[in-house]
Amino acid sequence: MQGGQQVDLWNRAIEHIEQQISDGAGYRSDGEVDVAALARITLTSEYHFRRMFSVLAGMPVSEYIRRRRMTAAASAVVSGDEPLQDVAVRFGYASADAFSRAFRAVHGVNPAEARRAGAVLRSQPPLRFSLSVKGKQQMDYRLQNEDAFTLVGRRRRMPLVHHGPNPALEQFREELGLEVLREISSLSTRSPRGVLAVSTDFAEDRADGSTFEYWLAAATDEAPAAGSGHESLNVPPHQWLVLESQGMETEEVQQLWAKAYGEWFPANPYEPLAEPELLATVFDQEGKPDHMELWLAVSATG
Repeated sequence: MQGGQQVDLWNRAIEHIEQQISDGAGYRSDGEVDVAALARITLTSEYHFRRMFSVLAGMPVSEYIRRRRMTAAASAVVSGDEPLQDVAVRFGYASADAFSRAFRAVHGVNPAEARRAGAVLRSQPPLRFSLSVKGKQQMDYRLQNEDAFTLVGRRRRMPLVHHGPNPALEQFREELGLEVLREISSLSTRSPRGVLAVSTDFAEDRADGSTFEYWLAAATDEAPAAGSGHESLNVPPHQWLVLESQGMETEEVQQLWAKAYGEWFPANPYEPLAEPELLATVFDQEGKPDHMELWLAVSATG
């Protein structure tokens, strides 16, 4: 599919969101966004849609819909004398209290305060996707097939940080200590080599501050030894997209995800799979850390 056609489909998904909000059906009865319908419009999986939307829009799809919904609700609140309970019901809330809490979370004031002169409200305009010129610098990548393997190491639940260092990750590494990390490294028997930073079990929209499972582990074909204190995670056979960073700086490494979802996937007939994401350290000839590799399991869409 050509880039222009993809853009048209994504804009059609935005129009569908607007129609849902206008019809008062932007959310299911359980309060969740019907992202599956949006994914069908863009001819992608729901997993791929969520990841792509977050990168392209700079926010999770659920946050975008919440902002758009409350922007429309604010217009309804301030433009007439419609009872607030009726406005709440029209926008899918069972009670005025629930509507008031959601309204305040976005606008900083409740609906009654919004009707007073001088109230300051926030507006989220509809998104519009368009083609832009990128790729002025070539991107080095490879596609690599790997048989099933086992990740063996230590894990901890972590808060997700999109920009800058994640103190919880650094604390986890420090608490494990050099001896445990060397032990994990010695378990590495296959590619990708060494101690891997593994991220998995994310919240659906990967919102900043949501939690995920973080591992420091090695790829191997063996289960952990009894009494080692290590845990294991089985990874099925897949084709993997491997992207390289230009260095070891935190921001450069974090940009690997933005390049994958903002540049590589839109230009190639693949989509990501809901599998662990691996970050491997590559060393130079002197044994010093040189750059990082991001490994993402992928599936061809053609």
